[in-house]
Amino acid sequence: MAVAVVLLSGAPFHGGCCRHKVFLSLLGPLLSNSKLYSSYRRPGAEPKKKLSWQNADFSFKKSIDHLKTQLSLLTKETQDYLQGPGGHPLSQHVLEQTRVLWQFRSQEDLNKWVISSDVEIGGKSKVYIKLGRNNQAALLYGTLNTEVPRDGETKYSGYCSMRSRPAVGSFNRKKYYDWSNFNSLYLRVRGDGRPWMVNIYTDPYFSHQKDDLYSYFMFTRGGPYWEEIKIPFSKFFFSSRGRVQDNQHPVWLDKASFLTLGLTIGDKVDGPFQLEIDFIGLLNDRAHREEFAYETYDKN
Repeated sequence: MAVAVVLLSGAPFHGGCCRHKVFLSLLGPLLSNSKLYSSYRRPGAEPKKKLSWQNADFSFKKSIDHLKTQLSLLTKETQDYLQGPGGHPLSQHVLEQTRVLWQFRSQEDLNKWVISSDVEIGGKSKVYIKLGRNNQAALLYGTLNTEVPRDGETKYSGYCSMRSRPAVGSFNRKKYYDWSNFNSLYLRVRGDGRPWMVNIYTDPYFSHQKDDLYSYFMFTRGGPYWEEIKIPFSKFFFSSRGRVQDNQHPVWLDKASFLTLGLTIGDKVDGPFQLEIDFIGLLNDRAHREEFAYETYDKN
């Protein structure tokens, strides 16, 4: 068998390439373990996938560098925790009126967000994001298309969204937001007059809660001027899998509540759209006393 492999790989055939191919096809089943035959793949067949551990990099130097980076992050997190909530002294945390969560001044700020559209389900809407003029804002723009994919299953289409990446701490631990000292979401935007949906995605405790979110509307007036929008957390309503739930409850503002924040457009109007975002932050409005805007039900 070894002699046959040597002949096929190194020795030329006087009859040309055709005899070589015929001879290889005859000996192919016998050489299934050889490198020569295993490189053949039937047309239309999927390539052989590597195992997950085969794609891993076992470099010792990179492992040490990664460990140092994670330990430095853990040290900083420990120092912030000992200093006070959010890395600030307790007196500053109590008197804090506003806090900027996301601002858009560089490509690194844009990398903290992910854009998506109905292309994922076969739709034709398009969405893009880039830095605005003078790198002072994020420009979210695209085209909305409500044409339903012809797959026999999808009934509705036409949406584009922008969603923040989940915060990650040291050693890839989940990092949660603490918004308990504020009662409103505060945004500075400039839109084209189209309405948006602001979504707060929570971290599910059970698997069936993975589609739960809190939502409220953001209406832009259009024109050349910036507008500052304040949305109280008491206005956010609870929904699951796109359906508003009868059992409503306010947003929990403690550390175990938030995962990501998102903006979605889906007003069923075909055509271009754009939204400029200067920053997204929090506001503690002392004049706002409402706890929850919707009726709650007691479970029997």
